[in-house]
Amino acid sequence: MKKTLFGIICLLVLAAACIAGFSRHVALAAIVPPQASTFSPQQIEKGAILAGIGNCASCHTVQGGAAFAGGFALVTPFGSVYSTNITPDPQTGIGSWSLEAFKRALHEGVRQDGSNLFPAFPYTHFTHITDDDVTALYAYFMTRPAIKSVAKQNTLPFPLNSRALQAGWKWLYFDQTPLQADSAKSVDWNRGRYLAEGLAHCAACHTPRNRLGAEDKDLPYLGAEIDGWFSPALTKANPSPLAWSETDIYTYLRSGAANLHGVAIGPMAEVIHHGLAVASDADIHALAVYFSDMNGTAGVGSTSPQADAVLAKVMAQSAEVSGLYNNRGASVYVAACASCHTNSNGQTNAARPELGLSSTLLAPNPDNLLHVILNGIDRHEGMPGLMMPGFAAALSNDDIANLAAYLRSSRTALPPWDDLDSQIAALRNTTHP
Repeated sequence: MKKTLFGIICLLVLAAACIAGFSRHVALAAIVPPQASTFSPQQIEKGAILAGIGNCASCHTVQGGAAFAGGFALVTPFGSVYSTNITPDPQTGIGSWSLEAFKRALHEGVRQDGSNLFPAFPYTHFTHITDDDVTALYAYFMTRPAIKSVAKQNTLPFPLNSRALQAGWKWLYFDQTPLQADSAKSVDWNRGRYLAEGLAHCAACHTPRNRLGAEDKDLPYLGAEIDGWFSPALTKANPSPLAWSETDIYTYLRSGAANLHGVAIGPMAEVIHHGLAVASDADIHALAVYFSDMNGTAGVGSTSPQADAVLAKVMAQSAEVSGLYNNRGASVYVAACASCHTNSNGQTNAARPELGLSSTLLAPNPDNLLHVILNGIDRHEGMPGLMMPGFAAALSNDDIANLAAYLRSSRTALPPWDDLDSQIAALRNTTHP
């Protein structure tokens, strides 16, 4: 027994030594924060656009706090990871980071002191950002106001809080293979892929993850639950009655609304109105080209006899059921929703979304729909200047459960959602982003 125990201890020590050795990176020397004049106005402007496309402010800024000062909680199944201060404050931010250190963080997931970053920071995507774009991002962040903001303590339990163990996670899931241009595809397609797979890290929200928090590479863009919302599939697996055409995708990403699909809500509204808003039309078009190719609609127009037939069927179904009082959910709909969600003459209006086309009713869980019913859509989401009131105060949990069940059953052929009452109760006190 003593020999066996000694052998186990030796193996554990050896394993710990291997992990420590494998995870060790050289600490990079601190620098004096560079002067703003170090960077050209063109670099800074380019960096601002890239930071918008990457939606950096969303994760590195808390509501009501200074921009990029960190402290935002990224909630994972393992605990919360708090975003860091990426302003040029030398003590609590990245002011003492060299360009080399900044680049290593994005490309390798390693901090200035040589320790591993947690993959809540999407370096698995940022590794694809070109050196020129990294330099522009560095110029932008190093010329922001320096904010002193001490990082909050993560709530990951031991041993998951060990940065050394992230070396094993990287070994399993971190692929640094460079993106190679596909000569069989257009310039726009390749640009769209570069943005989507790199800086914009779209798969981080739209790809399901495995038990260790890594994106499932066998299920790319098939939809995922994240932060209490559901990000729908961006492939042919998207259940929308009408496929998202290139024009639909472009219009949605540019304006936050598409006539045949509805409006942006929750985290996606943040991406569009506070991130992609600074992107050029050309880059938005490139993203639309890439994703329309992914879902099989590349080269297909927004209208066709088949699409017109589907739209007519959906709208006829909505018209048939929207005035019925055949159950409690239908009655609530007529009283609270019908006046705004009615379209006619075969025409849809993005300001009056056709619920029979809405991805909120087609999702495998009701999270998005319940968020909207409870909290509404403010003027900064969806279509700017328009809003939908929340019904948290006006409707009981039972009312909302009946309404959600009615909408799901009357406008889709999908099975009912389970346990709506408990899900509504859990969301009742959450804050709408």
